[in-house]
Amino acid sequence: MSAVHARVRGGTPAVVLKFDANIMHHGGLGVIRTLGRMGVPVWGIHEERCAPAASSRYLEGRWFWQPSAEDTQQVRAGLLRLAEKIGRPAVLVPTDDAGAMFLAEHGDALRPSFLFPEPPKDLPRRVADKYSLYELCGELGVPRPRTAVVKEQAQARSFAAEAGYPLVAKLTTPWAPRRGKLRSTWIVTHRAQLDEACEASSAAGVGLMLQEFIPRAPSQDWFFHGYCDRDSVCRPAFTGVKERSYPAHAGLTSLGRSAPNNRLRDQVTTLLAQLGYRGIVDLDLRWDPRDGQYKLLDFNPRVGAQFRLFRDSAGTDVVTAYYLDLTGAAIPEGEQLPGRGFLVENYDPAAAFGYWRSGELRPRSWLASLRTVDEVAWFARDDMRPFAVMCLRMAGRVVSRPLARKLPRGAHA
Repeated sequence: MSAVHARVRGGTPAVVLKFDANIMHHGGLGVIRTLGRMGVPVWGIHEERCAPAASSRYLEGRWFWQPSAEDTQQVRAGLLRLAEKIGRPAVLVPTDDAGAMFLAEHGDALRPSFLFPEPPKDLPRRVADKYSLYELCGELGVPRPRTAVVKEQAQARSFAAEAGYPLVAKLTTPWAPRRGKLRSTWIVTHRAQLDEACEASSAAGVGLMLQEFIPRAPSQDWFFHGYCDRDSVCRPAFTGVKERSYPAHAGLTSLGRSAPNNRLRDQVTTLLAQLGYRGIVDLDLRWDPRDGQYKLLDFNPRVGAQFRLFRDSAGTDVVTAYYLDLTGAAIPEGEQLPGRGFLVENYDPAAAFGYWRSGELRPRSWLASLRTVDEVAWFARDDMRPFAVMCLRMAGRVVSRPLARKLPRGAHA
């Protein structure tokens, strides 16, 4: 890794682009630390000064802004103002689907000022949309769960009668602005929850997609992280197991482990080459014990929040590869490091509680799993302020939450 540090120290700047309004998003902080430790001058786009990631010591500059991806002119103008402030071309790293789609569809005017991949213009939106991804899998012969988009309760009930409970409910366009605290994915276990999901998605003005729930089996929730160059060659390519998620079995990774899986890696890299994909990618897949296939659930055309779980023997992760390739440097050869663990401190206790309630995890097993973690999302001895700010904000959320409030067991959280 020292050779990489020497090659880039003081070199091309980088900008971490974020549209997602989630101020507790830890993926952007991971990008800041990865590039900042390499000596890259990093600029972060933040909602406010008290955003945890904005306090990182690895930031060269901070741009406080809450852009709306729907306002194309505003975003272009804001990024060009930032480019003027930086004073030289910078690598642009999108950390959410909205950013990746914006750059693919509207980024041409930004290319003199920023470096970023050039995938087919419609591809990021096509794979990020849950139902168009399902259709694309059908066209390419990629294994997928049974799925339906429903517009009314009668359609939802009909699909439930055919597929059975539980079901996985998803918003078809999770990046779109929505009212309330409607999750992008949740588990539906009975008709009342299904009706509530239909009503909630309709009220929020977003489409609702239902998927069959693949029966649970040990080590069945997998993810893939990789970087594809301009020729759609994916290197590095990493596979891992999602051991816990929040909410359980239907949410973000709270504990993940690096686990090389050549069959899964080859399946995904073949798909990426077929698509002509370019850039960083984060996929979720589930192994189905009924037919022994890995079925594609989600395709995120950007860096995954837990990307720092994965590293190869050369010290390269997907963000390092992205930066090196876009700045004309060679990506070092290396093999995936197996067994590394990654934990998200502010979500895993709640995730573990959910698994305990369902009888899938004992307190002693949870404590034992913490001893196998190599890296966490927030805590870092060389960059303590983001962790401290995160703790303060989480404490504020707990204190401000009305004690008498009871949430329905369904779409809202």
